[in-house]
Amino acid sequence: MLESLVTSKTRIKLLLKFFSHANSGYLRSLAKEFDESTNSVRVELNRLTEAGLLVSQEEGRTKVYKANEEHPFFTEIKNMVSKFLGLDDLMERIVRRMGDVEKAYIVGDYAKGIDSGTVHMILIGKELDKKYLDFIREKTYEKVQRNVVVSILDKDPGDIQGILVYGK
Repeated sequence: MLESLVTSKTRIKLLLKFFSHANSGYLRSLAKEFDESTNSVRVELNRLTEAGLLVSQEEGRTKVYKANEEHPFFTEIKNMVSKFLGLDDLMERIVRRMGDVEKAYIVGDYAKGIDSGTVHMILIGKELDKKYLDFIREKTYEKVQRNVVVSILDKDPGDIQGILVYGK
């Protein structure tokens, strides 16, 4: 879907990075992360900045980029990226069917805005349906070509770094 709207693979990677979560990045780290040349990343950063989708600020001698949350299409692009990644549907299904889920977090690469192909989740709750969890892992891979790794905790340890996607 996203590939048919946006033809530059580097631009897609940047949109996924900046609009999947509140992330920031600078030229050299983005080029290294995407395994792309700094020139191709610079060209796309400039295009997205000129379009107003990204904003930049100087931090010392480094220019740091992030999504422009004031842009009129920020929410729409964020929703499109979320649907592209399949995370919204995945989380909704898991939380609805797993039982008494108190909180659900996405952690690891996806929480950092990196599409590594594996989604790491932490579910907090008691007496969750682990058989359904095995089923949904298989279906998720079939649907969005991403592996799902889930950890289940009885209570919130309070120091989880990630994205809270569901909480009571």
